[in-house]
Amino acid sequence: MTWPLSQRIQSFQPSATVSISNLAAQMTADGKDVINLAMGEPDFDTPEHIITAAAHAMQTGQTRYTQVGGTASLRHAICTKYARENQLHYQPSQVLVSNGAKQSIYNLTVALLEAGDEVIIPAPYWVSYSAMVTMAGATPVILQCPSEQQLKMTPEQLEAAITPATKLLMLNSPSNPNGQAYQAHDWQALGEVIRQHPQLIVMSDDIYEHIYWAKSPLTGLLNVCPDLADRCVLVNGVSKAYAMTGWRIGYAVGPENIIAAMTKVQVESSSCASSISQAAAEAALNGPQNLLQPMLMAYQQRHNYVLAQLSAIPGIDVLPSQGTFYTFPNCQQAIERLGYEDDVALVKAILTHTGVALVPGSAFGMAGHFRLSYATDLTLLKTACERLTRFFKT
Repeated sequence: MTWPLSQRIQSFQPSATVSISNLAAQMTADGKDVINLAMGEPDFDTPEHIITAAAHAMQTGQTRYTQVGGTASLRHAICTKYARENQLHYQPSQVLVSNGAKQSIYNLTVALLEAGDEVIIPAPYWVSYSAMVTMAGATPVILQCPSEQQLKMTPEQLEAAITPATKLLMLNSPSNPNGQAYQAHDWQALGEVIRQHPQLIVMSDDIYEHIYWAKSPLTGLLNVCPDLADRCVLVNGVSKAYAMTGWRIGYAVGPENIIAAMTKVQVESSSCASSISQAAAEAALNGPQNLLQPMLMAYQQRHNYVLAQLSAIPGIDVLPSQGTFYTFPNCQQAIERLGYEDDVALVKAILTHTGVALVPGSAFGMAGHFRLSYATDLTLLKTACERLTRFFKT
């Protein structure tokens, strides 16, 4: 018997990232040679001292439920991290540890939004933002940010999009899928707009903050506009920087009342994060940070290679990234020249004919693009770029 499902869940389409990866996995299972550049997951192993800390936690009986908001020692480590690295000061009561940064963001949408609320999301955006907003009953307001704007939202766009119903602004810097980062002057200009609308809360997704190589220092909204701290929630985690995606630890810091509301959501959904993973995350945040540098250098080397190869392909226009491990080329000219219907059809054709898995830009709210993840070995990237070059040139 087929049971009726909620209209809410029936309205959602499968994630394009997961869909492409599943197709790539099936092709691999069928014996085909596939290079998966669709998933955003570091190819490095979790550092040894973090694994050792997890093993010690298991061996010493740290295998029980923790406080829903996270262990006291991990929340203290998070506060220390923000003071040390970001010059921002929080108390443990302003911290929530979740099962990945994704859950932290979901907790925020459920705690904050209701029917009739609007949420501003600059596109291109991470695939789950708009889905989470819709699931919470609110309306995503998508702002197209083309390459002429460096794929970033302008203060004029933000001002024009704000209405009395606007409740939340979702930002991501450095950005998935495009690798661009807002600079101090960008934050200053956006902050001036945000100040004029006291009902507006800001969510800043900073999960890629350690994967950044631009010459100018990486700054956040609160570094430039500290007066907005009472309505800004910062989301982060250990997945990307420390190669800990499977450990599933994210966290959020912000105003105590919002964090308390997010904790209520987590109480009724997943409860606490894994005690073992929390011990590992604590070791990551408190341990040596210089281990991140070799990974960063590898990502930058890969970026430079991929950028040069894609830039030489007719019909592909690509901006240099400032961080993350993604590039987000505009392929609209190539789509038209090759006669494909859209970026989804193009990406499927690329996977079918070359075995290279990418993600269509429409999944990130911006059609006519694709996302390529270079979080993989440089040798594989060279092979992938050779295949892509042949595909587009023939």
